[in-house]
Amino acid sequence: MLHVADYGGKEAYVVRALEEDIIFGRLAPGTRLVEDVLLGRFPVSRHTIRQALYQLEKLGVVTRERNKGAMVRRLSPEEVRQIYEVRELLQRQAALMIPLPASDALIDELMEIHRIYSAHVDAHYLRGIHEANDRFHLTMFSACGNDYLVSSIDHYMRLSLPVRANSLADPDKLEVSRQHHWFMIEAMKRRDNWVLAQLCVDHLQPSKMFYLEEIEKADGA
Repeated sequence: MLHVADYGGKEAYVVRALEEDIIFGRLAPGTRLVEDVLLGRFPVSRHTIRQALYQLEKLGVVTRERNKGAMVRRLSPEEVRQIYEVRELLQRQAALMIPLPASDALIDELMEIHRIYSAHVDAHYLRGIHEANDRFHLTMFSACGNDYLVSSIDHYMRLSLPVRANSLADPDKLEVSRQHHWFMIEAMKRRDNWVLAQLCVDHLQPSKMFYLEEIEKADGA
């Protein structure tokens, strides 16, 4: 359970709680985030709620429209395709810039994160899976040595949260993800950056394709 003291204040707590609801599907895309309802849930001021919604908008998981208020962002098929085109470009470039073979220290760090990720997958602990997954990728891409590139990767990872969330509760997709992580670690022990780059691009495809298929089913229903 989330506690205010663990997240650096009330605003950060509200942001984290709502972000988790979005990630884990408790708040579906298109759901309105009504201030009065949120005030009934969180013992904070209206100003804190508004600031939290503003932060979520900056993260790209919430949209706000005039006279309509805030709602969980629903990505259109074209938005998904464009976001993932950028993610592929960024992650391919970062992978190509990582000095290979990677240091023993980096391999050991990635192995430990992978161990934690695997434990969370086996325990079906969604929050742990999400956090360990993001930590794995950002740790790996940080080795490219370009902080601005890594920051951009992080930004587009957050923009794609509604897409990635669909795979968190699917055991088959999680097993594929676990295998991909292992392949990436093995690739980093060698000298072929193009192999690593292709693994990073391939890793993005299952959640993207699943989300697009789900949208098409919903639109055709």
